[in-house]
Amino acid sequence: MDLEPEQLQFLTLTSILKESISIPKHSPKTFYNLTLTLIFPLSFAILAHSLFTHPILTRLQDPNTPIQTQSHEWALLFLFQFLYLLFLFTFSLLATAAVVFTVASLYTAKPVSFSDTLSAIPSVFRRLFHTFLWVSLLMLGYNIAFIGLLVLIIVAVDTDSAFLLFFSMVLSFAMFLFVHVYITALWHLASVVSVLEPVYGFAAMKKSYELLKGKVLMAGLFVFVYLLVCGAINGIFSVVVVHGENTSVFVRILVGGFLVGLLVIVNLIGLLVQSVFYYVCKSFHHQGIDKSALHDHLGGYLGEYVPLKSSIQLESLDI
Repeated sequence: MDLEPEQLQFLTLTSILKESISIPKHSPKTFYNLTLTLIFPLSFAILAHSLFTHPILTRLQDPNTPIQTQSHEWALLFLFQFLYLLFLFTFSLLATAAVVFTVASLYTAKPVSFSDTLSAIPSVFRRLFHTFLWVSLLMLGYNIAFIGLLVLIIVAVDTDSAFLLFFSMVLSFAMFLFVHVYITALWHLASVVSVLEPVYGFAAMKKSYELLKGKVLMAGLFVFVYLLVCGAINGIFSVVVVHGENTSVFVRILVGGFLVGLLVIVNLIGLLVQSVFYYVCKSFHHQGIDKSALHDHLGGYLGEYVPLKSSIQLESLDI
């Protein structure tokens, strides 16, 4: 489908979603393999990790559990959580690298295959990891600021005034949610920038900040809906599968399998949307991408000679 820059900048939320969903049909085998090897393990781990932590937490909450056993359970819990977070962030970056590279290859009409994408991932991953480190520092900073704000409110507000305290807490959480959604949108767009442009880390975040201007509301809606859907899936999984002791094993397996499959689809669409949204933002700011320059840039990830260019001009979106 050919979309001119003038059309791109006026795409609606539903149009972007429709374009994103149509992308895999251009290379179904590649996206099937990527989904099976990267997105499925990521989605499965997100839901299934609570199946392993729930028994540990149950034993820790049992007052009859010996102290020595509790120490062992705490160590086991921290180890499991560390390994889970390591797996989560690794596969999240790998999936992002693979999908963004594949979508860009289709956009430039560059021959793409599952093996080519896997070959490009190591180089792309390093750039994404640098960007992720900067985003992590930003997230750490605003989380510390939020905790400090809560402590300040509790100390400063008269505890006898329950309404004032409640209102202050609600306002603080609303601000936290707004900042969290914005930074998440900033991170997702910076991830695409890190793959498709010769910048990464703090420079990619700065470029993402510039591209988001004028599209903050749209980006926020995408992120908010994505987080809401993921939260709903996690909630249902927790109630029916993790804590559903009174539910039959067959039903728990059936519902669990369905929710994992649903989360796989949601994560794949989310990665496709963030790729398409990058082109929409570039068009909105009248910044182009020269397909030949992008073609060479992508070739650099495969070991091809690349005269890396810092200015990439958009011609049209053909995916």
